[in-house]
Amino acid sequence: MSITDILSADDIAAALQECQDPDTFEPQKFFQTLGLSKMSASQLQDVFRCIDNDQSGFLEEEELRYFLQKFQSDARELTESETKSLMDAADNNGDGKIGAEEFQEMVQS
Repeated sequence: MSITDILSADDIAAALQECQDPDTFEPQKFFQTLGLSKMSASQLQDVFRCIDNDQSGFLEEEELRYFLQKFQSDARELTESETKSLMDAADNNGDGKIGAEEFQEMVQS
């Protein structure tokens, strides 16, 4: 399954346009523009699986750096501060990784 099987290409393009410059990525705004905040838990699980590179069931910091590229291959990398902010926004238990439930909570908050 591809991310474009779940999300609209137009929504992806709009969300990436909003954060094309370094240090302009705002997770909640990005998720809202993508339409993730309106998705069901099942749909969010599908999105999570698409962005979990190694299929470990977690998003680690290294995967987060390339988070935007999961939506479009030529998107920029997140900066170090953006990566840290994204991790901090979702890693509720402080284990240094984001599980599917934490991802869902972050998207729907």
